Amino acid sequence: MKYERIKKLTKLILDIMFFTGIIVLLTLPIWLRFAGTHYSKDIEIHYLAMLIVFGLNGILIVNELRKMMKTVLEANCFVEDNVKSLRRMARYSLVISIFFFIKVLLVPTPATLIIILVFFIAALFSVVLSCVFQEAVNYKDENDLTI
Repeated sequence: MKYERIKKLTKLILDIMFFTGIIVLLTLPIWLRFAGTHYSKDIEIHYLAMLIVFGLNGILIVNELRKMMKTVLEANCFVEDNVKSLRRMARYSLVISIFFFIKVLLVPTPATLIIILVFFIAALFSVVLSCVFQEAVNYKDENDLTI
């Protein structure tokens, strides 16, 4: 009850990010073409890969966060679905890291190194949290059986 406003605000922000992400995904081809012609030719070369990595993985991660936030608002967050969501987010983050690692081998930039680090840490963090949530689910299930 103490953090109800923060929970609802977080849910609202995630919803806005999700639906804005859909708009970004729909307009991403236009923005990447624009960036390729005005910023870097490397974007034009890796256009399709960047489109998939940025668009699809971004939407998927925010969608998983929205699903998890729903269980938090229902005060039932230690469920197997959240463990699965965290594991999926770890995979998505790792895919982003791998794609950008390949990119840094082709076109090294400091920003790409930062992106690799951020998403690799996010993947590790998601794996650790999934393990913690799995233990909490196990304890909860065991406790439910004893009552």
